This record gives sequence, structure tokens and C-alpha cells, in this order.
Amino acid sequence: MFIGPASAALVVILVLVISGVKILPEYERAVVFRLGRLTGARGPGIVYVIPLLEQMVRLDLRTITLDVPSQDVITRDNVSIKVNAVLYFRVLDPNRAVVEVQNYLYATSQIAQTTLRSVCGQAHLDELLAEREKFNARLQDIIDTHTAPWGVKVVSVEVKHIDLPVEMQRSIARQAEAERLRRAKVINAEGEYQAAVRLCEAAVIMEPQPMAIQLRLLQALAQVGTEKNHTLIVPVPTDLMRALLHRASAS
Repeated sequence: MFIGPASAALVVILVLVISGVKILPEYERAVVFRLGRLTGARGPGIVYVIPLLEQMVRLDLRTITLDVPSQDVITRDNVSIKVNAVLYFRVLDPNRAVVEVQNYLYATSQIAQTTLRSVCGQAHLDELLAEREKFNARLQDIIDTHTAPWGVKVVSVEVKHIDLPVEMQRSIARQAEAERLRRAKVINAEGEYQAAVRLCEAAVIMEPQPMAIQLRLLQALAQVGTEKNHTLIVPVPTDLMRALLHRASAS
């Protein structure tokens, strides 16, 4: 079957017309340039791009998770550490993300790395370990300030891991152990103080009643007798000792 020139041209035109039809999902936008000039973002759904006259750049509007590599940081108190983080961001303005920066993914990654080194280098190690939420918020504010002109919004920044030298890990472990020993001694001393206070109160209560003291003594002897002891110490009542001492002094 012979196809004439007119039919071939018609087929080519039909193919070109059909090739300009694009289908974009809900989370994508198409930034269209017509002869090099920006015409704006299109989508989602069916988008038509004029063949040979317009070019399209697809952009994903979903939140992107970017892993920030470990950065060598020297803290304010001269401790060498390695810090890595994770960055969550998304494109709010597709036009600016294409026009204002060459590669917004690479640019955002570089800004995150330099900001992580700068912020962590201005803090002490104890602050980084204890106040991580504050540094996360500070990192987010600084990075978002740099990416805002590109139409990129930083949703969150989380410091994942702080790698300490072995010597510093041992020092922190010794410090934590000393802190636990201090708390144990304080708790033990507080218990001894409370026990002494209760004993004084019990002595004041039992002092007017000598029989109460004798009954408490018998209870103590009964408790000692239930155990398997080879030696049993029987305390002499204080009244008997007073009487014997009084007679001895009188004679």
C-alpha cells in the first residue's frame, strides 16, 4: 500500500499533536517554557504542551526526605565530633524552584551541610546533647531562610546522631556514674535522717511508759530468736541497772 506525501505529513502532524498531551498526577506540576520564556505551572491532570514551541519540566510537590551526611565539627569547647541529620522539605512554588536555582535538591543539601557545621560549631558539647530540640528548630529557621527565595519550604530538621570520640565517651560514662553515686548517697543520707527523726519521736513517746520499752525489748528478742544465731545477746533492762548502781553508790 502506497502512502502519499500528504498522508505522511498528516500522520507526522497527528503524532506531534498527540505527543503534546501530558498527564500529571495530583502531586506533580509542569513548569512550561514557550520559546525560552516562562509561561507558568500547569497541572495536575491533562496538560497540553505545544510541540517544538514549549518545553516542560516536571516537579514533585511531595515532602522530600534528604539525609544530610556526617559532618566533622569542632564544638565551642574544642571537642571533635561527627554530626548527621535528616531534612524534610517540599516545593511550594514550582516556578521559582526551576528559575531561581539550577538544582534545588543539590542546593538544599549543600545549605543543610554548611548550616549544620556552623550551628554545631558555635555550641558546647553538653548543649548539643541536652538541648537537641532547640538546635533542630534553629537549623530549620536558618535553612528555611536560605531556601525561601527558591520556593522551597523546610518542614523539619532532625539531628540523628552525634558521634563522640572514644575518650569523650569514657569521660561521659565516668561522669554519669559519679552522678548516680552522688544521688545514691544523697538518698541514703535522707533515709538515715528520716529514720533518726522517727526514732527520736518514738523515744519521746515511750519515755513516760517504761513498760512500752520492755515490750519493745521483748519483741526484739523474739525476732532475734527466730534466726539461726549461735550467740544470743540479752540486754539488761535499764531500770535494773539504775537500781544496782544506786545500791552500789549507797554502800
